[in-house]
Amino acid sequence: MKKNKTTHFMSSILILIFVGIFLLIAGRFLYIQATAEINNVSLEKWAKEKRTASYTLDAERGKIFDKNGMTLAYDRPTFRLQAIVEESYTQDSEEPLHVKDPEKTAEMLAPLLNTDQGYLLERLKKGIKNDQFQVEFGNAGKELSQQTKEKIENLDLPGITFEKEAVRFYPNGMFASNIIGFARKGEDGKINGVTGIENEMNDLLSGKAGHISYQRDNYNKKLLDPNEVIKKPEDGENVYLTIDQKVQTLLEDVMSQVNKEYKPERISAVVMDPKTGEVLAMGNRPSYNPNNPDVENWYNDVISSPFEPGSTMKIFTWASAINAGVYNGNEWLESGSYRISENIAPIHDWSNNWDSITYDEGFARSSNVAAAKLVWEKIGTEKYLDYLNAFDFDQKTGIDLPGENAGNLVYNYPRDKMATGFGQASTVTPIQQMKAATAIANDGKMLKPYVISKIVDSTTGQTIKEKSPEVVGKPISEETSEQVLDLMESVVSSDYGTGKPYKLEDYSVAGKTGTAQVYEAEKGGYLTGHGNYIFSFLGMAPKNDPQLMMYVSVEKPELEGNTPGSTPVSFIFKNVMQNSLHYMNINPDKDSSKPVEAIEIPELKGKSKTTVKKSLEAKGLNVSVIGSGNTITKASAAEGDELLPNDRLLLVTDKPTMPSIIGWSTRDVLQLADLLQLDIEILGNGYVKSQSIKKGSTLKKNDYLAVELQPPDTKNNNNESDEGQTGEQTDEPSEAQ
Repeated sequence: MKKNKTTHFMSSILILIFVGIFLLIAGRFLYIQATAEINNVSLEKWAKEKRTASYTLDAERGKIFDKNGMTLAYDRPTFRLQAIVEESYTQDSEEPLHVKDPEKTAEMLAPLLNTDQGYLLERLKKGIKNDQFQVEFGNAGKELSQQTKEKIENLDLPGITFEKEAVRFYPNGMFASNIIGFARKGEDGKINGVTGIENEMNDLLSGKAGHISYQRDNYNKKLLDPNEVIKKPEDGENVYLTIDQKVQTLLEDVMSQVNKEYKPERISAVVMDPKTGEVLAMGNRPSYNPNNPDVENWYNDVISSPFEPGSTMKIFTWASAINAGVYNGNEWLESGSYRISENIAPIHDWSNNWDSITYDEGFARSSNVAAAKLVWEKIGTEKYLDYLNAFDFDQKTGIDLPGENAGNLVYNYPRDKMATGFGQASTVTPIQQMKAATAIANDGKMLKPYVISKIVDSTTGQTIKEKSPEVVGKPISEETSEQVLDLMESVVSSDYGTGKPYKLEDYSVAGKTGTAQVYEAEKGGYLTGHGNYIFSFLGMAPKNDPQLMMYVSVEKPELEGNTPGSTPVSFIFKNVMQNSLHYMNINPDKDSSKPVEAIEIPELKGKSKTTVKKSLEAKGLNVSVIGSGNTITKASAAEGDELLPNDRLLLVTDKPTMPSIIGWSTRDVLQLADLLQLDIEILGNGYVKSQSIKKGSTLKKNDYLAVELQPPDTKNNNNESDEGQTGEQTDEPSEAQ
């Protein structure tokens, strides 16, 4: 009886436990049904998210153009390869939609992806083993061109799909890379500017991303009623630069030649319109190709690297003295050395053979003694400092590029103050000197340099913002600027001027040479020896009304024998200035011993290629015919255009085929691509050494053309006159302080 009671009691306990568990579970289900939540997570929201696909719609980054509308940077469409390995994806299809034969797929893809077959096969098998839906192939399957994509599609491999994505592309390679900079895709998948204009204007260029969402099944296919939501992206704005493609190309080509021939540590150059402050070209060596940046020097030296400029600073010393009313160019002084006190080291000229000279002659000969006497005895050191500040040497120029640094006016001791007058002690940047020199070229008015011309809405084409010349000071009078121009002309034209190698054939030049000492901290002083200087020139032309102004510096070139330091600098200056002035249709202002007559282009469309080619070649043009047809359909120059002898003229016939472009310049290749609407990729600098489309191949719109350039052998390509090669005056600095 007792046992029976115990049994009933235990049964009751178990029933109560089971009832409690049942009520707990039932209550939980009722709670979930009523609230549709688990652990504060909405089941409805969770289910919606699980069956909803959502993707970001990237905004197209704005383009960067030169002043004439040539594209310098844009988002280039590329493709990422994906392989679907989930077998069930094919269940509702008669044809296989997944990778059915991994071995064959890997074998066929390997040569087109330029990778190992075993690597592809391993990725495919690993994806199948791990029950993945699809696999990718790392860097081998990324950034594929349209051409490669089409070749893979022609293989008709099941399961192979592509996803379109953009990469930033720079069609001209190294061209103006220190200005344009580069942009790269970050871990967030967004393209962001790293340097240059890409960085400076990143927010405007980037635009705003959109998104798309829709409901899907287990295989990522849209449902019949997908509740699709689309927010369109807002593309970035387009940026137009003041850079002129033809002037920049000239600069890039000659800098590459000098870089190869003389192997300097650095080259910096900038070309400006002194009437507006527009930068037409700017370049440095070392430089980099933004498509594959291997950056030796992150700085844009023209704006970021202050240094002791040497004698180009004398331009502003003489201008200060003239404007202050204390200058008499015919006054005599004793050259050679100058010392104001036994306690202060003397200042020396680079030559001791001049004896008595005038101050005008001192400028042409680049006398440090004359500069020091002007600062100490004529202007006065405090008044001279006022002029240096008026020329804005105490501050940045405000150019619209990132990374600008200002120089430093070292003005503590008497010798520092005098040395600043001939370009030692104090430091400046090339762009600071160019800004100050606009006052010399522009009737005393100093202009702010800039590289961004305008911002344009990429959708409507409407101009959002446009820059205009900005006068930021008037440190000297118009009369002073005219007198300084006369002095600068004497540097180039007089028998004793240091700038004779910088003469142009048919334009007068006003300029000033510089030979700056290089301070090396490890040695605790300035370097000595032939070539261990920064050789420079700041010049403008035509002298009476300067339309172009240029600064060039070459640091520590390898000079053979008695080759003067002016040789690599003048090679850059003369080639760029002479050709740029002609290109800009600036009228020559002096008779040339070799007169250059422009060749006017007649009507070409519809004419016989044979007749036209023979006629224009007889006039001195380099004519290249594109195609095997007999009738000209278009040309690289229009009726009425004027070309110079040896300029290349492209004639496209009614049956265009690919010509041999070996030896062509970057400018010629770009003209060809523009005429035939080719998708072009340029690697390197200089002249074409290889082309991806074979000679004679039929051409059609958007064909992909890759060309590789290399600098020419310039060993015997220095075109300076005999006067510039031997016996010229060289602007050497005084001894180290």
